[in-house]
Amino acid sequence: MSTTSAPVAPVEQHRDEPSSRWWDAAAGLVALGAGLAAAELVGLVTSRSATPVVAVSDTVVDLTPPWAKDAAIALFGTNDKVFLFAVVATVAALVGATAGVLERRRPPLGALLTAALGVTVAAAALTRPDTGTLSVLPGAVAAVVGIVVLRVLLARLVVTGAGPRRRVVLLVGTGAAALGAGLGAGLLRRVGARGGEEARAAVELPTAAEQAPPLPEQGTYDDVPGLAPFRTPNPDFYRIDTALVVPRLTTRDWRLRIGGMVEREVELTWDDVLARPLVEKWATLSCVSNRVGGDLVGNALWLGVPTRELLAEARPLPGADMVLSRSTDGFTAGTPVEAMTDDRDSLLAIGMNGEPLPLEHGFPARLVVPGLYGYVSATKWVTEMTLTTFAQDQGYWTPRGWSARGPVKISSRIDRPGGSDVRAGEVVVAGLAWAMDVGVAAVEVQVDDGPWQEAELADAGTSSTWRQWRWAWQADPGSHTLRVRAIDQAGDVQIEEPAPPAPDGAQGYDEVTVRVT
Repeated sequence: MSTTSAPVAPVEQHRDEPSSRWWDAAAGLVALGAGLAAAELVGLVTSRSATPVVAVSDTVVDLTPPWAKDAAIALFGTNDKVFLFAVVATVAALVGATAGVLERRRPPLGALLTAALGVTVAAAALTRPDTGTLSVLPGAVAAVVGIVVLRVLLARLVVTGAGPRRRVVLLVGTGAAALGAGLGAGLLRRVGARGGEEARAAVELPTAAEQAPPLPEQGTYDDVPGLAPFRTPNPDFYRIDTALVVPRLTTRDWRLRIGGMVEREVELTWDDVLARPLVEKWATLSCVSNRVGGDLVGNALWLGVPTRELLAEARPLPGADMVLSRSTDGFTAGTPVEAMTDDRDSLLAIGMNGEPLPLEHGFPARLVVPGLYGYVSATKWVTEMTLTTFAQDQGYWTPRGWSARGPVKISSRIDRPGGSDVRAGEVVVAGLAWAMDVGVAAVEVQVDDGPWQEAELADAGTSSTWRQWRWAWQADPGSHTLRVRAIDQAGDVQIEEPAPPAPDGAQGYDEVTVRVT
């Protein structure tokens, strides 16, 4: 019996079978899966971190305009990466299904479309920071394997006697093999990535030479239900970054290089950092995509080395006004030199809330610069700090439409009652306010269009952190709108005019509508 593959059937053989396009589309999907699985296996030896799918998704992030990034974060919050992967997977599935249909009816269009997908993967891989020439191999392999599997499947689907059951067995069997290869590659990559987790688990942070003063007794309003605590627990701290796969650096491999417009280049190892006097500082970080009243903001106790000390050792040259920091995943942030050399609590941080930095928050080291939105300051997995100028260089998000310097605006929000129904009588209204580098002097609450009423401020907090506030409201039955605004220590009042996050941070008063019964 001959084992030679039957030729791809012409269009005429399928015109009498209404469901044939579904079989062809299914063949295209399976072929796509086989190609991507093969690419994942090859990617194990050609890239330290980015899989082909991640490389394409990273490229999508790079090309995303500010309005689209802001919309995705507004809709999906910290699940924006899951949404992106879902979109990429959906588009890839549509491409695969289309390739199957085209290859049956208009060969070789399906093969060409599959090849184009492979070229896209290869081109995306070349843009990643940790890839070289060999990074094109996964895309090439994906194209070749995808085309071969597609043609073999289409030929076998029209072999005489290939009824629905045999077709299902053929497609499911091939798909299962591809899935197994892909899962195997993922498992091997996961095993190889355990180094960062093991390195973090082995870290014992030293006691800070300068410890943060204890929080004042009864100095927080943490006992107010519904109000965010003064210290944000690590698992609850927001995460917004461009890393679709969390880098897993080890303390042994990590280096920080400080160069550029300096008199002396400085290189630090993990042991060098531990040997220095470390300090503890409270600092609130905020994402520029945080909307009015949003939760993309958090406060933590950080442990690290003041950046002013590191830059003093490098001795910046006259004219240097920017520190361009770089993450191991290629992200860059342009931070004003003065923000890293003045008396604010800017740190090269290695600890967060009494433990080593979580992997997703920058382990082994990151930058914490109070007063600036994270996209221009809070570089995670930081490995380089280059002294340069704003006229010469730009951080990752600046050429994509965001402002260059990103100072955090005076902000406040209402955490409770949060729009829920309440009973008439005394109601505790509470929330948070921040005015970075200056400090919050007062918070005021307005009911409907009435006069502004001053709220109580918790004792805990510095100019680098948020402050909790509360206000006792004598609520009358009916529907009421509550608004809040903050005033800083310089007497500046929070801006009332609404504005979206792009290009330099949201503004306006947070408000909630409450029904009092």
